[in-house]
Amino acid sequence: MNTKGTTKIAPIDVTDATFAQEILQSPLPVLLDCWAPWCGPCRMISPVIEDLAADLAGSVKVAKLNVDENPKTAAQLGIRSIPNLLLFRNGEVLGQIVGAAPRARIEAEIARRLRDQ
Repeated sequence: MNTKGTTKIAPIDVTDATFAQEILQSPLPVLLDCWAPWCGPCRMISPVIEDLAADLAGSVKVAKLNVDENPKTAAQLGIRSIPNLLLFRNGEVLGQIVGAAPRARIEAEIARRLRDQ
């Protein structure tokens, strides 16, 4: 379990109601994990997403969107397969990874996309 100080840093739960504020208006880049509780690959990468939330705290916000509970946002984002990781900066999608990717690939994609901006 990764911690910063004594408080565990966890991904932020995003809903249809909070998407614009938490993701589109975020001053930090955001890694958004679009997932569902019944999705095996989503559950498989969940510990990686949680670790990234702690490890990237202060430089990249990590958030999760349950696509079953928030169909409006999932539809607006064009989510058709999960897990689906989207990297946002200044309200725009910089990159996307569909499927259960290893941590090294996720980190490399974040680094590459943020470096290119």
